[in-house]
Amino acid sequence: MERPQFDDIFMELAVNLAKRSHCIRRHVGAVLVKETRIISIGYNGPPAGTHNCDEEFPENGCGKDSKGSCTLALHAEQNAIIYAVKNNASVSGSTLYVTLSPCIACARIIYSMGIKKVIFLKSYAEYKGLATDEGVDFLSKFGVETEQYSGDLSNVTHMI
Repeated sequence: MERPQFDDIFMELAVNLAKRSHCIRRHVGAVLVKETRIISIGYNGPPAGTHNCDEEFPENGCGKDSKGSCTLALHAEQNAIIYAVKNNASVSGSTLYVTLSPCIACARIIYSMGIKKVIFLKSYAEYKGLATDEGVDFLSKFGVETEQYSGDLSNVTHMI
């Protein structure tokens, strides 16, 4: 059996974390890594201790803002960064693995926190029907390395 690459391990974890989301529209997971060590994880949903959208708003989910985004939910990237900082972990110089490329608001936070690289599985622009991935464009413009994941998740968890 071949040993899996770290990119495959961390992206698989992000995919599995997405399954924890209570959002009824989209499940997103994120893993923050520094030097091959996980420093934080996150998935999209409302702040801890508030409510679960799929339980309180099972028909339509939580309310929407003027751009059609959830008014209550934190994005997976935000949750991972907040948890790391809350626990005194430095995210500067880290790599973020996320199942959906960052929106522009998350991209600003990622850049401001000094995260050096973002590896994403799927395109936010395709999901939202946008012409371009504004978050990825922003990050690239300001020197944060971005990469769409191209590994293979199908064999990572198989055991001998």
